[in-house]
Formats: sequence, structure tokens, C-alpha cells
Amino acid sequence: MTSWLLASDPALKWQVERDMAHEPPDVWEATRERVATEGFGARLLALQDPDGQWAGGAFFPAHFDFAGPEAADGAGQPWTATTWTLTTLRTWGLPASALTGTAQKLAASSHWEYDPTLPYWGGEVDACINAATLANGAWLGADVSGLAQWFVDHQMAEGGWNCEWVNGSVRSSFNSTLNSLQAILSYEKAGGDGTAGTDALRAARKAGEEYLLTRGALRRKTTGELVQPWFGVLAYPFRWHYTALRALDYFREAALHDGAAPDPRLAEAVGMVRYKRREDGTWLQEHRFPGRVWFDVDVPPGERSKWLTFHAHRALDWWDSAESP
Repeated sequence: MTSWLLASDPALKWQVERDMAHEPPDVWEATRERVATEGFGARLLALQDPDGQWAGGAFFPAHFDFAGPEAADGAGQPWTATTWTLTTLRTWGLPASALTGTAQKLAASSHWEYDPTLPYWGGEVDACINAATLANGAWLGADVSGLAQWFVDHQMAEGGWNCEWVNGSVRSSFNSTLNSLQAILSYEKAGGDGTAGTDALRAARKAGEEYLLTRGALRRKTTGELVQPWFGVLAYPFRWHYTALRALDYFREAALHDGAAPDPRLAEAVGMVRYKRREDGTWLQEHRFPGRVWFDVDVPPGERSKWLTFHAHRALDWWDSAESP
């Protein structure tokens, strides 16, 4: 299986080399550098606009028709604009040096569709959008300290976040909370030694983690019911949607950063992912979140997915290794 995964685009291959093949840093770092010049990464870089954006917009493509069929419920938002493209490149491991000058260009030219007076690196009101912007800004060296404080100021009483706070919601959301946690962790790690985050921000991250863990990362605290039926669905790219695999991916990264063992309250999420492993050790693509894309990066539903197999295998290996004597 490892050989099959190594025969991948550099965006995935370097991660397989590091986390599954356990190659020395000089091997996987060399492959990671190729993300800027080969395959998926190079294709996305070539689509960047002269002003630093992609598709002419911050979160939506330029001239997006918010009343048109593409915006209809179930049609799927487009994934081509600046924020989503930057997030994709960052999670693929693109060296920030490949985007030298982009942070400055976006500061000068990009504004939010929600309110065009808001500068790009200041964020807007949506927790998930602000999360992506915080993580991307930390990666590219933009000053996003004000946005980091935004997450401290907008944390719900029960520990999580909700994009619907602006409409009056006072309850946390699994989706919003996971996206916020991933961004805060990225911001902390951007300092290299973990000192980029403030004590208050780290405390907010731990409270957000506890919000999910007290619910087994899957269930309502009040009734014990599964929050959403799609939590067990395997789909790559992950986008903003909460799933058991995405939650495990985050908690693995956070535990390694904090020097902590896996939390036993993740056991059901682990079992949900393990159950879907095929006899050949792979996992199938089960769904694609709809919406306009630049190009496909994974297989259609029903086929063996290298991306999902890698993420699932890595999560289970982390869990199982910690359980071993």
C-alpha cells in the first residue's frame, strides 16, 4: 500500500514519505519543494491573478451571482476563489516562499464580499472564513494578530464557535469549532516553537477541544444522538465539513504539538474510520462536496482514494501506536 501511495502527486507524496515511509527529512523536504513546480500545486499557482487573488475574489469568484443557480441550496459553493485556493496550497505543504509578495498584494487589493470595506487580512464575521484567513495569514507572514484575538472574543460560552453568531446563535457548531481549532493550532505552530499564540488563544483552543471531546467528537451532549449523519462519510477534499476523519486528523496534530496522548473519548470516531477500511488496506471515496473547482484532485465516489487512505491510515497508526505497550 505504501508503494501505491508513493506513486502520487508531490502534494501527497511528501506526506506519505514523512508519515508512513518515515523517510529522513532531506527526502520528504525535497519532494515538498516540488509542490511549487510540479503537479497540482504548480497548476494552482499558474492560475493566480496579477493582483494576488484567484478567480478575482476573496471567498467567491468575481461576479458570482448570489441569486443564481450556482448559489442554490444543494448546488455547492464554488471552491476557486482566493481563500479556498490558499487553504488548499497550504494544506498541500506549498512552501510560503513560492507565494512571496502575495500577502502584500492581497492586503492592497482583496476585500470581502460580505462587506467590501473590510480588508482581507482583517477577516469578516464568519468563523470558518476567518479561520482559513488566520491560518493562511500565519503561513504567508501577514499580520493576523487581530484576527487571532477575534477568536478569543467570539468563543461561545460552551467552548466552541458558530458562524451563525452574527444571526444570534449562542450555541457552538461542530463545523465552525473544528475549523476554528485548526486555524488556531496553525497560528500557534507558525512561530516554529509554538510561541506565536497568546496564552488566551491557547486556552481558547483547549476549551474548544473539550467542547468536542465531551461529546465524543460525534454526538449531542443532551441526547447522545449523532449530530449529523454525514460525520461518518469519507470525502476528499475535506472542505469545511466536519467528519470523524477530519476530527481525528486535527486531534492527532494537536496531540503531537502538545506532547499529549490520544484522548480515549475519540474511540468511537476511530472505530467509525476503522470500520470502513477495505481488506486491501485502502479506503474508498464516498462523496464529493459539490461546487465549482479548478480541477479534480481525487477519484470519483466508489473508487480507492489515495488521499483518504493516507489520512485514515495515519490517524489509525497514531491511535494504535499510542495504545501499544
